Amino acid sequence: MATAATASPSPWVAKASRHLAPPGVGDGNLRVLDLACGGGRHVRMLLEQGHRVLAVDRDIGGLKDLAGHRHLEILQWDLEDASPWPFARERFKGVLVTNYLHRPTLGRTLGLVAPGGLLIYQTFGVGNERFGRPSNPDFLASPGEIADLARRAGFSIAIDDHRTVASPRPAVVHRVLARRRSR
Repeated sequence: MATAATASPSPWVAKASRHLAPPGVGDGNLRVLDLACGGGRHVRMLLEQGHRVLAVDRDIGGLKDLAGHRHLEILQWDLEDASPWPFARERFKGVLVTNYLHRPTLGRTLGLVAPGGLLIYQTFGVGNERFGRPSNPDFLASPGEIADLARRAGFSIAIDDHRTVASPRPAVVHRVLARRRSR
């Protein structure tokens, strides 16, 4: 079984991350935010690509081996906490969310993307209940849901995809790649 340190990044997320501004080139030295980062499989990928990263999750145990990395800040935070987000004043060149959906904070999440920045969002979609967990509709995105919200928030949508996949396990995934329009 793969550990947090050895789990492979999602191939779709890896491909989408190539659309981030190269580290230090026209990015205003902005960081990438991995929201609900879990064990850090995408944090590791972003660091290997040379990005500065803020990794946020309520359980940061899977990131212990990365503590002290000079391009990484780790923040333990319950993303469903109603109090002000501790990173809400910062804007990011990229916001990455995988396997997580909390509708009450989705608008705030979109607001964290800097003008010209990228939203990379991959979560479970409606229909996944036939494959197992998650099956609660509160955690399953509807077709077009995230892209529609992003469009209204000033994003150009490059990918809005809702499909059944066979790997790494059968599931219905909802994927959005969107760029916030510059002012």
